This record gives sequence, C-alpha cells and structure tokens, in this order.
Amino acid sequence: MSPVRVGLRCDAGPQRGVGHLVRCLALGEEFLARGATVEVFGAVDGIDWAAGQLAARGIPLHPGPDTPDGLVAAAHRHSLDVLVLDSYELDPAGAGALRAAGVVTLAIVDGDTRGQDADLYLDQNFGTDLGVPAGRLLAGSRYALLRDTVLAARPPAAPSTDGPVTDGPAADAAVVSRPAVLAFFGGTDAAGAAPALTEVLLSTGLPMELTVVVGRPGTAARLDRLTPGPGQSLLPVPPTGGLPTLIAAADLVVSAAGTSTWELCFLGAASALVCVVDNQRESYHRVVAAGLAAGLGELPELAAAGPAGAAARTAAARTLGGLLSDGAQRAALSARAQAAVDGRGRERVVDAVLDTLTHRPEIIHLY
Repeated sequence: MSPVRVGLRCDAGPQRGVGHLVRCLALGEEFLARGATVEVFGAVDGIDWAAGQLAARGIPLHPGPDTPDGLVAAAHRHSLDVLVLDSYELDPAGAGALRAAGVVTLAIVDGDTRGQDADLYLDQNFGTDLGVPAGRLLAGSRYALLRDTVLAARPPAAPSTDGPVTDGPAADAAVVSRPAVLAFFGGTDAAGAAPALTEVLLSTGLPMELTVVVGRPGTAARLDRLTPGPGQSLLPVPPTGGLPTLIAAADLVVSAAGTSTWELCFLGAASALVCVVDNQRESYHRVVAAGLAAGLGELPELAAAGPAGAAARTAAARTLGGLLSDGAQRAALSARAQAAVDGRGRERVVDAVLDTLTHRPEIIHLY
C-alpha cells in the first residue's frame, strides 16, 4: 500500500506570524512518524528559522494556491489524499471543492469555521464549542498540536506547590533570588507587544533575569533605551528554534494568548498572558478563568496613552509583581496548566483523519 500523501496549506510572515505554520508542522511530524509523505503549500517569507524548520524535516515547500480551483489543481498535481487548511485568508469555498474532488479535508479553525465545508474541523482552543455536523469536530486542548521539540522538553513533573518560606535563612535567600523570566509574543511579535510588556515587567521594581525574544525590526533598539532597576537584568535574543528549552527553564513566562498557550501549558510554565489580537480574546478569557494562566489584559489598552493606559499597566504590573514574589502562586499555575494538556493531541487528530480517509466512499478521479 502506498504512503498517505498529506498537504498542509498555511502561511507565515512578519505580519501573519508563525502560529499557523507551527501547529501544521506539529501535525506534519505526526504524519511523518506514521509513514506518510508531507508537503507544505504556502508562503514562508522573511523568517529564516521557520523555513529552516521545514528543511530540517525534509518537508518540501510549494507556492500556496488561494482559490478553490487552485487548491483542487494542486491536490491533483501532487496526488494528495489529505489537505489541511489553516488560514484566515483562503476562500472558504476551498474546503468544499476539495471534498467534492475526493480529497479528505481538515480545517484548523479558531472559534469560527468561516463557512468552510470540511470533513473535519479542529479547534484546539480551550472550551470551544462550534456548531458543525456531528462527528466532524475535534475540539479543545485534548487536540492541542505540539511539535517534537516541545514534547521532548516537558519536565518530568510540575513544580511543588508548597507555600513560600516566611522566616529563617531560606527566607533571606528567597528575598534576594532573581526569578528567570521569559517574554515572547509569537514567532514574529506581529503586534509589537515586546516593548510595552518589557516596560511593565521592569516597572514592578522586583529583581528578575529577563530574557525577551525580539521578533520585530526596531524592537531591540527600543529595549536598549530601557534601564533595568536594581537586581534586574534584560537580555534581548533573536527568534530561536530552541524556545521550548527556554520556556522549560523559566520561572515565569509572559506571552501572547495564541497558539503557544498550549505549548506553555504542556511544559508546565507559570504564565501570564496578553490578548494581542481579536481572535485570541475568547480563548484568552477561558484560559484565565480556568486558572491555567494569569491575565494581563489586552495589548491596545496596555499600550494606550493617558489615564486608561496607565491604569491598565498598573493592574498588569500588580499581577506580575504577585507572580514574581510568590513561588507558590507560580507553582499552582504551573500544575493546573500542565494537567490540562497531555501532549497526545496530534495523535488523536491524525487518528481521526486516517479513520475518515479509510471509511470515506471511494471516488474515481477523472483528471
């Protein structure tokens, strides 16, 4: 029997970010592990490390068709059995056209199907509830897509939730300790969150070793103008494929409430999230309400001038100050987060896709 042929239609770039590519890459790794062939169709522009992720796995990159006819033609030209669609920009009619052409179609969505008629819908956001035909929805963090590097970086257990030491020599040591803090906002920081959140972190006045992933041109220069306070250090670093290792080593992670949320949970990170774009809002509120991460608010408010912006930044600094000074609070967040994502999401998704492919009526292609 010939290997299943899988296509992944997604894009990545400085303005789009890399979330769609990262979760498709995780799915591609699982298909490869099952003996399938995998190809990516789309644009990966201006992000060398992302393109390198594909090359390292031997996954070819082809131009991405945008129209229904173009998608069908590409599927036929590459003899695809399955095509995964992960984009907010594609014509929604593409999924139905692929199904009619006999190509099993998985649409990865975030709270909105956009009218796509797919064989399966995947919405990995916490507590999601989409109205789609029965048996076609893979929903919730049970289906979170995680890359090999994330799966390999998971600590053996969540940190202890013992309370903080309040007296004695250990307490004196705790006072002078500097938590390791990691701040990153997607692969490209498309919304420009890093400078604003770095300022909020430093404004707490608390000791910390702060590492900030710089995903946008000009961000490093803005960070260079900031002056850390006593006991604070600030290290800007470029985007890296080793981010899971940095996350696992951090005492506190400040990040956008996007695709990386599930990586943070799986790795047991004590996290504080910022909602940077509208399509993150619903999932952000659900994750915070469930106690899987602390909430810092929405980026436009945190970056705003005037009294409203100042109040938002003060509230966020108060939340961060509590996390920086209370190891037990961080440990409790970590334990709840790690319990929410078991790392087998991509296995469940591929199982569902292959089951759909096996039981779908045979269609004779005339092309």
